[in-house]
Amino acid sequence: MGTAKSLILCTVLAACLALAAAGWSQGTATNYGGADGSGTMGGACGYDNLYNAGYGVLNAALSQTLFNDGASCGQCYLITCDGSRSGGQNCKPGNSITVSATNLCPPNYALPNGGWCGPGRPHFDMSQPAFENIGVYQAGIIPVLYQRVQCQRSGGVRFSIAGSSYFLLVNIQNLGGSGSVGAAWVKGDKTGWIQMSRNWGANWQALAGLVGQGLSFAVTSTGGQYIQFTNVAPAWWQFGQTFTTNNLNFAY
Repeated sequence: MGTAKSLILCTVLAACLALAAAGWSQGTATNYGGADGSGTMGGACGYDNLYNAGYGVLNAALSQTLFNDGASCGQCYLITCDGSRSGGQNCKPGNSITVSATNLCPPNYALPNGGWCGPGRPHFDMSQPAFENIGVYQAGIIPVLYQRVQCQRSGGVRFSIAGSSYFLLVNIQNLGGSGSVGAAWVKGDKTGWIQMSRNWGANWQALAGLVGQGLSFAVTSTGGQYIQFTNVAPAWWQFGQTFTTNNLNFAY
């Protein structure tokens, strides 16, 4: 009996080591937002219309442990259903899907341990269209394997401007490569570079009055690539506008 248990333990350990070596981690996934994914628009990253922001319907809300207070906004994850675990009968074998992180799946403390999105649990609440690529919709929840991957985006980085006369709030969107922002700066026509700080989600703030000045931005991705985006917004920009940067984007 002891030998049998040892063999089982060794088999499980070997499987876990193989997954780790391949870059895969274990998690779970549910779905939300309806058959067309329209219910996933907006969210805790502040992207609002996900089509306009460059992310589309193949997206997911991340559990607290993956969301990292918004630092993971825009990152990409390759997800496949894990047929080797309980619930694996609901997998669509051989299928995988890449999703962008666009929202937070908060803990539900009415459930034990905060539910599937409780602290310490790697969970993806995927858009229904993304979920149905890898699992049976009626299952509700499936076991998954996931790994973070590089993001492939169309077009350049986008800057959506909000705030007030003395406060600039910029939602930075559509990053390729690592997908997420590590640091950001803004420069007016009459200023030097001003360090920005994360306000919430993918929104970065500067406590500066920049109305009436043309704006340039600089961004370091979480992959460590630094890009200056010069003359992004003309002096006549208004709050609520989004400016694109042609095809200037991140590789890592």
